[in-house]
Amino acid sequence: MITSLVDSVRAVPAAEWERLARPAGFYLSHRWLAGEEDDPTARCAYALVRDRAGTLLAAAPLYLVRHEPNDYYLPGTVLPAPPWPRVIAGARRGYHNTPLVARGLEAAERDGCLMLLRDAARHFADRHGTTHWWPYLTTPAAEQLAPLYPGRPLHLEDDALIPLPGTGIDDYIDSLPSRRRTGIRRERRAFAAAGLDVRHQALADCLNDAGALLAGHQQDHGHDRDGVDAMTGLLERQAAAMGDEARVVAAYDGRRMTGFCLYYHYGATTWIRAVAVDRRHPAPHLYFNLMYYLPVEDAYTHGTTALHAGMTTVEAKRRRGASVSGLWALADQWRGGNRSG
Repeated sequence: MITSLVDSVRAVPAAEWERLARPAGFYLSHRWLAGEEDDPTARCAYALVRDRAGTLLAAAPLYLVRHEPNDYYLPGTVLPAPPWPRVIAGARRGYHNTPLVARGLEAAERDGCLMLLRDAARHFADRHGTTHWWPYLTTPAAEQLAPLYPGRPLHLEDDALIPLPGTGIDDYIDSLPSRRRTGIRRERRAFAAAGLDVRHQALADCLNDAGALLAGHQQDHGHDRDGVDAMTGLLERQAAAMGDEARVVAAYDGRRMTGFCLYYHYGATTWIRAVAVDRRHPAPHLYFNLMYYLPVEDAYTHGTTALHAGMTTVEAKRRRGASVSGLWALADQWRGGNRSG
C-alpha cells in the first residue's frame, strides 16, 4: 500500500472520495470538507492510502489548528492532561468522526490501512512540532483505532440517532411506546394550532434571519463572542459551500422568523446541523417540532432512514426513539523518536 498527502480534498475525485465517505457520515463528505478548507483557523491536509493499482483504500483529513473557536474541540477543555495536540485527525466539525476505510477489506488489510493513517498523522504533526488526536470518534472507530494508540479511548459525549421505520412520520410515531406516541401527537397538534407559517427553503434564502436567531441561541448558552455578524458569516460560508444541500425548515409569525432548523440529507441519514428559536416569542413546542418532527417529515420525503440528532440533551432524544452510543477521543503521545503506542 502507498501513502500520500495532498493539500486539498479537491485533488481527489469526488466520486472516489464519496465511495469511502458516504457510509461514514456527512462531516467527512467531499463537499463539506471542501467548504471547510476556507476556514482560516486551521491548515488542512489529507492522508490517502492506495493499493498498487491506485485504488483509494483509506483516507483522513488532518488539521493543524491555528485557533480553535469551538470550546468542544479545544484539547485543553476535553483532554485530561498536557501537552495538548494541535493536529486533529478526521472530521473537525459535527461531533462525529471516523477514519475512512473502504468496505469489504479483510481485517488485516483494514488494520494495515489504519496504521498507515496513524503514521501519516504522526509525521504531519511532527513536522509542526506537535502531536495529533481524533476527537468524537464513533464507538466502532474508537475500537478499531485503540490498539494503535497509548492509553484507552476517552469518553467525551454520547451521540443520538433516531431510526425512521416505514414510509412516513406516522410509522415513526407508531414505533414508539404508547405514552410517547400520545405526547408527540399532542406536541404536534399544539404547534399546528399556533398557526405559524412553516417554510422549507435553502439556507442562502434566509441567512440574516437565521444568523440573528443562532447568535441569540449561542449567547443564551454563554457563548458571548458568537454575535450576529459572526453567526451570519458562518452560515453564509456554509451556504456558499453547500448550495441547495443546506436545507432549512423555519417557522414564521408574519414576517418574523421565530425558529429554524438547518439540516442535510446525506447517505441514508438526515443530519441536524443547527437549531435556534426566538425565546422572546415562544410558540407551543416550537423547539421540539423544529428539532425533530418537521425534519423527520422531510427525511421521509427524501427517503432517508435515520435522523442524526447528535449529542447533548440525550434523554430528550432517547424519549423520541433515539439509540445512543458513545463518542470518544484518542490522543497520540508520539513525537520525533518516541514511538510509544
